[in-house]
Amino acid sequence: MQWTLDQLRQFVAAAQAGSFSAAARRLGRAQSAVSTSVGLLEADLGVELFDRSRRNATLTPAGEVMLQEAQELLRQAGGLEQRALSFAGGQDARLSIALDEALPHLVLGALFKELAVRFPALELTQLNGTATEVADYVEQGRASVAFNFDRGDPGPAFAHRYLGNVAQGIFVAWEHPLAALSEVGRSDLARHRQLVMQMDGVDELVLSPTVWRADSCYSIAAMAADGVGWAILPLNIAEYEGNRNALARVPCEDLSLPMLPVRTLWLQGARLSETERWIQQRMGQLLRAGAGG
Repeated sequence: MQWTLDQLRQFVAAAQAGSFSAAARRLGRAQSAVSTSVGLLEADLGVELFDRSRRNATLTPAGEVMLQEAQELLRQAGGLEQRALSFAGGQDARLSIALDEALPHLVLGALFKELAVRFPALELTQLNGTATEVADYVEQGRASVAFNFDRGDPGPAFAHRYLGNVAQGIFVAWEHPLAALSEVGRSDLARHRQLVMQMDGVDELVLSPTVWRADSCYSIAAMAADGVGWAILPLNIAEYEGNRNALARVPCEDLSLPMLPVRTLWLQGARLSETERWIQQRMGQLLRAGAGG
């Protein structure tokens, strides 16, 4: 078969317009050219697409089915052309990024919706993990960039850039003794088990002599919700769906918690692509706009 995409376009135009003359006007071609093109398509396919026994040609039953096939082929061809244009313009074909599991989901949701529209040809892979794991993904070559909470110097292998902040708070289960206090001091916190993030080489704030550690903010939030102890958590983790009704925020004027900075990491010497630079810039804008909780 030697049919062409142009013949398919003229066939679809004629079917949608209701006549060859209307399709010719829409396409800016002579009616005879459109009629001849569709006739050659029919001959090549060995299928009668239009019933020409009436004044205006109408689709045959076979033509109605073939119209759907033609429209799908044209859609795929358009996608192929758009993807080729994107790649020719220097956009990434594939991108793998690593994301700290504790990053604000509202920021990430907004970011990826915009990314899908701005870079429609991109094939994206997301690797999720703890702050330590996502840095490892970059060092191992599994991801080109990582986004995580800044909890100290990432080491000489990485270049990094500050993007924005997320607020923190002290949280306990509603039935925890601390939740019943109108005001909590450091001494009150010290009387109860503290749940702390565990990261190699990072000294987290510890106020209690009794400590449980985990490398996941979600694990810490779950333990706090179960009444195991109190924890300092990013607000977006404490306010996430499964935690929102299970955790109470504890007021403590004795303890001033800093904002938790968010950063991006990539290997020293690596050149960031247009897509990676856009993601960094847009995530920073969303964090500064307050989507980080």
